[in-house]
Amino acid sequence: MNIPKITRIHNLATPPEIKDIPSAVRRNWMESKTLKRVKPGQRIAIGCGSRGIAEIATIVKTTVEVFLEAGTKPFILAAMGSHGGATAEGQRELLASYGITPEKMGVPVVSDMNSEKIGLNSWGEPVWWDCNALRADGVITVSRIKPHTDYRGKYESGITKMMVIGLGKREGAAQHHRWGWKGLQQMLPETAKVLLDKTPFLGGLAILENAHDKTAHLQVVDRDELLDVEPGLLDRAKALMGRIPFAELDVLIIGEIGKNYSGAGIDPNVVGRLLIEAAPELETNRPRITRMVALEVAPESHGNATGIGIADLTTNRALASIDPIPFRMNNLTACFLWRSKLPLGFETDRECIQAAIETCWQPIEERRKLVIIPNSLELSDMWISDALHNEIKNDPDWELTSETISLPFMSNGNLDQKRLFPHSVQARRK
Repeated sequence: MNIPKITRIHNLATPPEIKDIPSAVRRNWMESKTLKRVKPGQRIAIGCGSRGIAEIATIVKTTVEVFLEAGTKPFILAAMGSHGGATAEGQRELLASYGITPEKMGVPVVSDMNSEKIGLNSWGEPVWWDCNALRADGVITVSRIKPHTDYRGKYESGITKMMVIGLGKREGAAQHHRWGWKGLQQMLPETAKVLLDKTPFLGGLAILENAHDKTAHLQVVDRDELLDVEPGLLDRAKALMGRIPFAELDVLIIGEIGKNYSGAGIDPNVVGRLLIEAAPELETNRPRITRMVALEVAPESHGNATGIGIADLTTNRALASIDPIPFRMNNLTACFLWRSKLPLGFETDRECIQAAIETCWQPIEERRKLVIIPNSLELSDMWISDALHNEIKNDPDWELTSETISLPFMSNGNLDQKRLFPHSVQARRK
């Protein structure tokens, strides 16, 4: 079967975007009730996670500066549950990959994995929290608010989850994930109530990003308003996030997957495939995709190919890049295993894409609906086959360009992703 030619489409929407990140971060902290809670000389832990957040180093650095100017003694604290192979070294490496190091931040970076049981939640389950956080005079987080990859609820990815799961370390993460999606949707808020009552948690800086992977909104949420304010921020984040503007696809080709793009490696909110054992796919999930391809695992994911099983087909080099230690640790702790079953691997991208086309249940060439994206986070540009032209012409948020090409395979049979997406993470990578 022939591989269809592709045309680039571009998102015309102009979402909100903060241009001067340092000024916005500083203003939000200075005007907050949370900063007024601290006193000179206090040790303040700044919790940072494992996600690839736009401008994260700048946001954290500015936050550090604000608390230094307030006379406190801030330090960075890894708040990422079992990520990084559930080791102090692995979590320190993850933070360093985002530019969060002692040298660049000007304060210590602490990534110990020790946690302490501080009580029971309403389910009768132990509540765990980072020992370094408990011994600090105050704890804040720098957290992106966005739809979670595993469940729907009032509190998904954000400040509350980082406080419960991220700072709960491996024990706290396992405690909730062993209950499956119910442990996240229903038990997580109950644990949060215990933490707000028994720990020095002060509040968090909420980060919302737009569909172009840029910072759209910043807001300090104080501990007293956390459980009331965060659901509204989540609704706003859902409205801002990128999407694939089609209801059905025969083939989706994803250039890279990784924890830097989504906690699930491939964001189910984008590709419409939840793939959770014993849970039905939601009827509202879009697009419906017959065959999904993942070509590479991003190096920023440090060998953790969580979510590779959301795809149907992959490459041998993607499979070879998996580090079994963080991969197994993250998935066994999360207790979501279907998503990380290993798909069929092929030696080259051409073979992999060809197999996807041959098995996509659409034998008529001119009707094949194919889309190529660089990853499930950067969605301002994508490439589509001719069969989708009429659909995109009716969408005012998208422009169908005149640039039509054959898939640009290199001499080794792999796709020239940098040519397709010159502004992507992969193309910018040194």
